[in-house]
Amino acid sequence: MRHLLFVLALAPLGLLAQNTAKPATGTAQKGIRWMTMEEAQAATKKAPKPLFVDVYTAWCGPCKMLDSRTFSDPRLAEYVNKHFYAVKFNAESGDPVTFKGQKLENPDYNPANTGGRNGTHHLTYAIANVNGRIAYPTVVYLDSDLNVLAPVQGYMTPEQMEPILVYFGEGHYKTQDYQAFMAAFKAKWAGQ
Repeated sequence: MRHLLFVLALAPLGLLAQNTAKPATGTAQKGIRWMTMEEAQAATKKAPKPLFVDVYTAWCGPCKMLDSRTFSDPRLAEYVNKHFYAVKFNAESGDPVTFKGQKLENPDYNPANTGGRNGTHHLTYAIANVNGRIAYPTVVYLDSDLNVLAPVQGYMTPEQMEPILVYFGEGHYKTQDYQAFMAAFKAKWAGQ
């Protein structure tokens, strides 16, 4: 896809750092209403919307920066909640996930190593792979039919993420490539 390559060119590469805190999940919290992959798949069958999937690990510093600096931004959270089903997915989880009717697992998961690096879940390979490379964090945009639109690797600020959210959240990807979209895009979050 033309827009996929352009989006990926904009995304900075993620840096790896040690961090063992777990991100908040569930739908009762303030901010982004995170759900599981199974919940998002069920929701999009009832009311189609694209998916916004945060693929993170427990040890990834930039993943924590996304949580604390980007996903906590009220403008971004409001936009994501309105236009997407948001999924927070631990790329090294030992829990099986059903995706598009197929059960995906992490056969290399070591339950004794939950705070450090662990095996990579097969869902991570299925949705967050960029030219054979997995990096954290990766935000994956999927359409309502669960087709991967773009995995965007690396930490981004709310302002950097805004055009990508609008491009996929409002369906512009269906009618124009990313470069044409960006030529006319007017940022609303810059400098706020």
